[in-house]
Amino acid sequence: MQKRAILLLTLILLAVFMVQPALGICPSVGVAVERIFACWDHLLEAHVIDGLVDYGEIKKDREKLDDYLEFLASMDPAAMDRQEALAFYINLYNAVSIRLIVDQYPDIGSIKDLGSWFTTPWELPVVPLEGRMVTLDHIEHEIIRPTFKDPRVHFALNCTALSCPPLLNQAFDPLRLDEQLDQVTRTFLNDPARTWLTGDTLHLSRIFKWFAEDFADPVAFVRGYAEGEFKARLAALGDTIKVRYQEYDWSLNDQSARP
Repeated sequence: MQKRAILLLTLILLAVFMVQPALGICPSVGVAVERIFACWDHLLEAHVIDGLVDYGEIKKDREKLDDYLEFLASMDPAAMDRQEALAFYINLYNAVSIRLIVDQYPDIGSIKDLGSWFTTPWELPVVPLEGRMVTLDHIEHEIIRPTFKDPRVHFALNCTALSCPPLLNQAFDPLRLDEQLDQVTRTFLNDPARTWLTGDTLHLSRIFKWFAEDFADPVAFVRGYAEGEFKARLAALGDTIKVRYQEYDWSLNDQSARP
């Protein structure tokens, strides 16, 4: 009887452990890496639709978001392989950006409302990493860009603005990271509201201007991901394509702004 009771208790505990991600229960320190992504998956799937965020509902789930970020702070990205580390940093950046908005919501219309005359929101020490408080700029410009040298990250990192690439409603997972990075890049570049041609002029996000060194040849980069009629039109123009950069809409990517 005692053995049977122990077995039953073990099965119950295992069942609880397995369903935690679906219930949105964030992991505690020491849980396997896969659980990290399950927790963030739950928050994103529940509160992100078509790239827009329901900040009001995430504010109600603030404890889960804080638990998730606390868990990330306990991890050592130096011990991860390349794919794990890149997924870790992208998820960290996006989660911290959302928390910055949640802290002030609903009394905020743009992430640029944060900071001061002398300090942008991206220069604020906002998250513990490897024993010290760091900024979003540190994560992006001192770690992600120089370490991984992958321009697709610009379509994965979300700055909480309408002109930012839409926030993916799932965690970036090291087991399928390349697929996900291709997905968000292709989606952004084939959205006619974000990338389009008028005559021989290719209208691009200012991301391509701000990070020109990461893209080298922006037209060639776009051609590599273009599809259908858009791809055919780019090919037909050959080397005659001009580039124009769009204005950036810093309004909050809030679901409440949906028409």
